[in-house]
Amino acid sequence: MKIQFHGHACIQISTGDKSLVIDPFLSGNPVAVMKPEALKTDAILLTHAHQDHIQDAAPVAIANDAPIVAIVELATYMSWQGAKTIGMNMGGTVDLGFAKAKMVQAFHSSGIVDMETKQIMYAGMPAGYLVFVDGLTILHAGDTSLFSDMKLIGERHSIDIAFIPIGDHYTMGPGDALQAAAWYNAKLTIPIHHSTFPPIKQDAELFVRRLEEQGLKGKVMAPGDELTLEAN
Repeated sequence: MKIQFHGHACIQISTGDKSLVIDPFLSGNPVAVMKPEALKTDAILLTHAHQDHIQDAAPVAIANDAPIVAIVELATYMSWQGAKTIGMNMGGTVDLGFAKAKMVQAFHSSGIVDMETKQIMYAGMPAGYLVFVDGLTILHAGDTSLFSDMKLIGERHSIDIAFIPIGDHYTMGPGDALQAAAWYNAKLTIPIHHSTFPPIKQDAELFVRRLEEQGLKGKVMAPGDELTLEAN
């Protein structure tokens, strides 16, 4: 299995000739190294409706004839953009054939802002995902603040890799993310949603060192970096 980090909160999980992408944001991402038209995937998972998570979702889905998985309100909106969709809700699991994805809680906001009409469209609750593939469990926490049920998620699932936001300002910062990492108790924690824009600039290497001080393994991934894991 291979995991590629595309920057910000976008990760791609591949197994064999199949892959899924979470939160594709490439065309408006100043640190991305891949163009959205070069992205090949079999499914897209969206955590919530903010532009820096959905900007390339519909074009990539349509170009790849791939379904978008999202909470029902956001899935409906994406279907209006011409994409195939799979609407689901909190606690549910969708079987993609090569992987399963369970929608878990995140504490954030979620809406689509129309700057021309000055309206905001409700887009359902924000979420994270547990992705089960090749016998491994991968957590994408989504955009979130710290909340105590992270401990429950960690206790109920043996998480191999956790992608958690550390940027502060719009999500939890490094201090809260350290607590989240302890509660998720993943074998490897990778910080995301940081340093894309000035308000969320963070020292990810320092965060990883602080993880290691509390007995947890961490890794910093730059946009374009890949991680290969053996299937269980």
